[in-house]
Amino acid sequence: MSETHDSQLNDADTRRELDRELGHFHCRIHQPDDPPLFTREPQSRMHALHWRWSDLSVLLKRVGEGLKMQAGGNRRTLRLANPGLPYGTTPTLWASIQVILPGEIAGAHRHAATALRFIMQGNGAWTTVDGEQYPMNEGDFVITPSWTWHDHIHRGDAPMIWLDILDISLVRHMHATFFEGSQVEPQPVSDYPRRSLQQFGSGVMSPVRAQHHNPVNPLLAYPAAQAQAALAAAAELPPDPHDDTLLEYRNPVTGGPALTTIGTRLQWLRPNHACLPQRHTGSLVYYVINGSGRTTVGAQKFEWGQGDFIAIPPWTFYAHCNDGDRPARLLQVNDIPALQALGLYREERVRR
Repeated sequence: MSETHDSQLNDADTRRELDRELGHFHCRIHQPDDPPLFTREPQSRMHALHWRWSDLSVLLKRVGEGLKMQAGGNRRTLRLANPGLPYGTTPTLWASIQVILPGEIAGAHRHAATALRFIMQGNGAWTTVDGEQYPMNEGDFVITPSWTWHDHIHRGDAPMIWLDILDISLVRHMHATFFEGSQVEPQPVSDYPRRSLQQFGSGVMSPVRAQHHNPVNPLLAYPAAQAQAALAAAAELPPDPHDDTLLEYRNPVTGGPALTTIGTRLQWLRPNHACLPQRHTGSLVYYVINGSGRTTVGAQKFEWGQGDFIAIPPWTFYAHCNDGDRPARLLQVNDIPALQALGLYREERVRR
């Protein structure tokens, strides 16, 4: 039930007096100066933001040189903080850029928050998730579903940089945070360390009666070559007016998104193409894999290039444009699966 508009409240003094009495019983009633309980449309305090790689690269160099990898689950990360929020990058997502040096081990831990990693630069690292071990090279996408043990080891000869995104902001809002560190670093590797990729990694075939360890998504690694080939093939088809070409990383068992609370998509923007505006509930984080272009978010315009990040608040019109002569590729991470599961997803698209 919605509250009466403050302009119609003619009993303000009575309400304040009664509220003081009700407070002894941990109860209260609506007051004239209360913020609105319901709004006609979503009103997010999140800011639309643009992080430039020219700035981030300098900061990452300082982070890499100045901070040590620590035991107990701490990583060497540069957080993309949103000034409109108490923490995190969006109301539900926490994005950070991790730096790992040759020979380092990011120790094993597990947490209730779901996590993903997209390798931005470098080669030679390996991740182990509940005993399965996979290489992490530039362009690869790997996931750590909720409450899975995971650690990373860098066996290459140069620093590596990857994007970490977790739904920890959502988990904290739900008061469902759990964390546990491991006494064994690194964790033991299974006798079949590539089981999920061998069973489900072809993209077109899967076992008839496979028994897989993780019920959320048995496929933990999505190699760059397969994903980029699929995106390039789809980009030969006519463009969607709002997204051009947009493919989602999928759970091979359910056909749904790769993670239950986080959506992960690859986007292709062809040269000289402008997308129509759209908005939806749910927030977005974009990473520019390559190319250049611009994105309009509400009244703001962001001119972006390779390595840049953009954060888009919920229910805010946005549109991409590539007016160059080369394609652009972007990684889009969103919280749409969580909104859909709760029945709260809504979208609006501008038509020609």
